[in-house]
Amino acid sequence: VKFNVPTAPEFYHQAQIIARELKDARPTAVNLSWALNRMLSVLKSTVDQAPASLSINDLRSTLLAEAQLIYQEDLEGNKRLGHLGQTLVPAGAKILTHCNAGALATAGYGTALGVVRAAHAAGKKISVYATETRPLLQGARLTTFELLQEEIPVTLITDGMSGFLMARKMVDLIIVGADRIATNGDVANKIGTYNIALGAREHNLPFYVAAPVSTLDLDLNSGQEIPIEEREPVEVTHFAGKKIAPGGVKAWNPAFDLTPGQYITAIITDRGIMSPPYNKEKWQKLIERIQYPLPNPPP
Repeated sequence: VKFNVPTAPEFYHQAQIIARELKDARPTAVNLSWALNRMLSVLKSTVDQAPASLSINDLRSTLLAEAQLIYQEDLEGNKRLGHLGQTLVPAGAKILTHCNAGALATAGYGTALGVVRAAHAAGKKISVYATETRPLLQGARLTTFELLQEEIPVTLITDGMSGFLMARKMVDLIIVGADRIATNGDVANKIGTYNIALGAREHNLPFYVAAPVSTLDLDLNSGQEIPIEEREPVEVTHFAGKKIAPGGVKAWNPAFDLTPGQYITAIITDRGIMSPPYNKEKWQKLIERIQYPLPNPPP
């Protein structure tokens, strides 16, 4: 984005406007807001301390440098998360995942798929069931692509098959990502996650959530306070540009749902693994850790 503004304060004001537009575009996912707030904080600090000689190009360079730092931190954090999470994965495990929480959804390596990658790299001979993830098919288009690239065995299933898969004892554990996590452990993630969590509880299977600490929103006591993004009904009534539902039918298209913390076996983060009960004191201790429980993983 090019800012055609003459002064540093005006540049900052324009950045605030653009950041607000970006936040409003994704009201459920908190990581975007977290990153934008961090960028604005660095920009404001620079503007407040700016000498008269500071140019708009200098401010652009400041923003770019911070964005690159966020990228690198996310990549390294995902690798830490993956190496922590793979300790929960037994050898030969059959893993069910939903939507895409891999390299294509992050700076790299992934969160839920980061755990899968790390388990595969550890020689655990795991395999994966990936849901197609209607209506935009992120699982079919993205997750299967990533796993095939890594030569990790993957089987694509329809969203409605997860319960039957569990009943047939074809799954050992579930790992999903998260778009926002409330203080009490409630998780907002791709629509359909709650259904899978209910199935996991019924069949006594571990249900893990993998997400960096930037996904936490400790301002929210529970998931009921998380805004749920709703998308256009056409995503449900049409497929590949073609109408698949009768004309005039109504469609509801929330992009995310809420999984209560009581259904989550553990939340795997880049700072450590959090087990129930989930509360603010435990989260703050986790966030404030300076030393990670594992050394930085290899590149």
